Amino acid sequence: MIKNILITGGAGYIGSHISEILIKNKKNVFIVDNLSTGYKKLINKKAKFFKENILNVKKIHKIIKQNQIDSIIHLAAVLSVGESQKKPKKYKRINVEGTKNLLLAVKKTKVRNLVFSSTCAVYKDGLIKVNENSKLKPTNIYGKTKLRGENIIQSFSKKNSLNYGILRFFNVAGSSPSGKIGQINKGDQLFKNLSLELNKRKPVFKIYGTNYKTKDGTCIRDYIHVSDIAEIHFKVLNKIDKVKKSKILNCGYSKGVSVNEVIQEFSKHTSKKIKILVLPRRNGDMVKIIANNKNLYNFINWKPRFNRLNLIVKSTLKWENNIK
Repeated sequence: MIKNILITGGAGYIGSHISEILIKNKKNVFIVDNLSTGYKKLINKKAKFFKENILNVKKIHKIIKQNQIDSIIHLAAVLSVGESQKKPKKYKRINVEGTKNLLLAVKKTKVRNLVFSSTCAVYKDGLIKVNENSKLKPTNIYGKTKLRGENIIQSFSKKNSLNYGILRFFNVAGSSPSGKIGQINKGDQLFKNLSLELNKRKPVFKIYGTNYKTKDGTCIRDYIHVSDIAEIHFKVLNKIDKVKKSKILNCGYSKGVSVNEVIQEFSKHTSKKIKILVLPRRNGDMVKIIANNKNLYNFINWKPRFNRLNLIVKSTLKWENNIK
């Protein structure tokens, strides 16, 4: 039975939601985060927090041993597609070397399960609807470092009898129904950027490319609510522990939404008119990607609770109003 869970990057946006659901389910939660992109105020008061870097093998090993960690949820990473193209060394160090070092720290401990947050950016562009066996050919550095992380975990797990769940996130958005936790960090996430812009008197929003071969010329993504992603982690962790099997799973709603449709939905929930500034396409952006999520449904008993665009938008705006 799973008892003591370590979350790397647990002070971040997704990690704080996962902590909440694990603690509600009576698990002991331990968080490792260097707070470079995480926030102390997002850390659940019932979790034990260590301000530490996953690159430090000795310190992480000590935390795992002393707290009898049996399972790890590995979220610690840098995850901006745009930034990854400009700072490839940073992405290799944190996403690849960080994962390698975490696994070195796991050796000679009681850890038997690992859930890893990967990304749909590992897939080849232009496939539209992808399953877990679709061609892997990342178009950006971020996707390349995450795919390398997947390969390192699979190789290590075979040699060290570790059950793994590799979760390929599609685009995570929204905030908790309680309104208590949400996204603080400003990356290049569409929902966060729109909600910030709408707090201004005269919102101006940048769209990178309107000449894609899509229904309205803007990129299409499969968005998933952060609370549903958190529940997936909990259920996948329990399942891999129970059946002693490892899985790679797409985590999305199997529904494509364009950048333009997201902007229109945000407009519905505010009285402000958004001025659109069209800029050239960004290097590394995928045209269209949607999850085939049949394997996820087959593996865990899960029903999405927030799989409507208006719910994701409303929760994003509610959180932004709370943290003004």
